[in-house]
Amino acid sequence: MRSASEEPVPLHEEFIYCCGAATHVLKCGPWKDLSKDGSKNLPRLLFMIIPGNPGLAGYYRTFIKALYCGLNQRYPVWVVSHAGHCKPPSGMEMIEDTDIKELEDVFGLNGQVEHKLNFLKKNVSKDIKLVLIAHSIGCYITLEMMKRASELQVLRSVLLFPTIERMAQSPQGKLMTPLLCKLRYVLYMPVYLLSFLPEGVKASLVRFALRGMKTCDESSVTTSVNLFSVDCIANILYMASQEMMKVVERDSTTIKQNLKKLIFYYGTGDRWCPQHYYDEIKMDFPDGDIRLCEKGLRHAFVLDASKEMAAMITDWLQDDLTKL
Repeated sequence: MRSASEEPVPLHEEFIYCCGAATHVLKCGPWKDLSKDGSKNLPRLLFMIIPGNPGLAGYYRTFIKALYCGLNQRYPVWVVSHAGHCKPPSGMEMIEDTDIKELEDVFGLNGQVEHKLNFLKKNVSKDIKLVLIAHSIGCYITLEMMKRASELQVLRSVLLFPTIERMAQSPQGKLMTPLLCKLRYVLYMPVYLLSFLPEGVKASLVRFALRGMKTCDESSVTTSVNLFSVDCIANILYMASQEMMKVVERDSTTIKQNLKKLIFYYGTGDRWCPQHYYDEIKMDFPDGDIRLCEKGLRHAFVLDASKEMAAMITDWLQDDLTKL
């Protein structure tokens, strides 16, 4: 008889239109439809992952499976891609062919916030409590969601390597801002030319780019092949350029209003949110649950530390879950 950890994890994959944009959703667990209010079969809690940038759901495949198993398979764990960051399957366009435009600039930073709120409104019953697990720019999006939709039943928000302030002033931001804001169009032609390569060659190029890692998650390699699409890259870089311009001041008001619901996790060598950002927010919110990584995890933890991160989060949330 196989142990629970050896049982195949139920994983459902969908490509849908949300706010008129192609969206990739991965759903861990037997629950495929959580939209029916008042249904007796609804779980009490949904764990929803808000990704970083690139916001491809596939990068979080190993993470959500590990989290689902760490939660003893009691709650659904979903990840929703950013609008337009996924490569749609054959026969599906990046933008829905309709005369009704649901949202202006859905691929921009504000549009991505509304995209996630719209997804929840249409796909998740208001009776279900939420644990929002956000990564990188997903943390900014999550704080905006909590500010704009205070009616959401958020039990906890876990903010991993949070890029919620002064992105352009960070070490990596100083390097990337000129490229993203002025030169990003230069990247489109090489991506376009590389898109004609066979899939196996693309995967080999990704493995070569990630060769410095001791252990690289294979799902990250598969997902990264999507980055050879000009449409995906254009939307990813456009959103990133807005991040550099718009993520400036930390939203301390929203943080203060929701402090008891928030867990922050900063890295020690993170070039997007350096350690002095941690020192300052820790000083401003001494009663907050604000942690500093002691394990040397990289900002892009999904590349090689998904299981380790999932185990930590499960441990952090034990008290909350026992009170349900």
